[in-house]
Amino acid sequence: MSGAGMARAEKFSFIRAMEYRDYYQILGLERDASQAEIKRAYRKLARKYHPDISKEAGAEDRFKEVGEAYEVLKDPEKRAAYDQLGSGYQAGQDFRPPPNWDEGFEFHGGGYTGADSEAFSDFFESLFGRGGFHGFGGGARQRQYHAQGENTYARIAIDLEDSYHGGTRQISLKHSELGPDGRPQLKERKLNVKIPRGVTEGQQIRLAGQGEPGFGEGKPGDLYLEISFNPHPLYSVEGKTVYLNLPVAPWEAALGAKVKVPTPEGEIHLTIPANSRSGARLRLKGRGIPAKEPGDMYVVLQVTAPPAESEAQKEAYRTFSEAFSFDPRSGLGS
Repeated sequence: MSGAGMARAEKFSFIRAMEYRDYYQILGLERDASQAEIKRAYRKLARKYHPDISKEAGAEDRFKEVGEAYEVLKDPEKRAAYDQLGSGYQAGQDFRPPPNWDEGFEFHGGGYTGADSEAFSDFFESLFGRGGFHGFGGGARQRQYHAQGENTYARIAIDLEDSYHGGTRQISLKHSELGPDGRPQLKERKLNVKIPRGVTEGQQIRLAGQGEPGFGEGKPGDLYLEISFNPHPLYSVEGKTVYLNLPVAPWEAALGAKVKVPTPEGEIHLTIPANSRSGARLRLKGRGIPAKEPGDMYVVLQVTAPPAESEAQKEAYRTFSEAFSFDPRSGLGS
């Protein structure tokens, strides 16, 4: 053993016994809990026992316990080191950290849960040092409980025309809050959201301070709204490109024509080249989503034959067929 290791072993041999803390038990979790489960458990319990909210006896002590448990389990390095101690200890059992128990682990401090760093237990301090920076003293004592609120995320659907023109829209969002009994309750809130011109599907709009509220003097988190488009009866969208399927008559496709075409910004006149085929795409440059670099719009021709209902219409088709030696299935082979 190196001199430093011997010194550490000697130091730990003189540490008085303290009570082992089962951080998983404190958060009501199994030892194989995912990081997402740890985060959810902490948020629920921190709200339940926050001293400014809870009226339960011992809420302040429970809040400190929950904050300490989360400080360890949210950090992959601290959690891995803590797990290395094993599961053979029982909560409340006399405990001394084994010599060199944390060898090979690099701890990243900071990002406290809002718990008072000097209120962490002797058990925590024996493992990670005061305030969570192993081997260093803690900073100034915090006398209040502060924690920034979590960011929240939601998806909202807007009309394609909203992207072309921008504007302010009122949206309704459902979210859960803990009620007086500590159970989650579904609440609804309305927000006025400014839709920027040129927004694309999948883009996020950030609403500062509209996320989860903070604790104490902690700032609220932000709300991120992911944009999707409502289904449109005329247009489809891919990124910044807009598509319109345009029905055309056989004679318009064959002879060429100038027709009226709707776009999200209004009607235009479009020239259809002679001898156009069904499926041909006509590009309208810059008429897609009006982003910083505007997308294009494509008009996709759909040649549509009218039904032959009257005798005169049937005769017109017979004359038409006689005028052409055309086999649409010639490419299929014999």
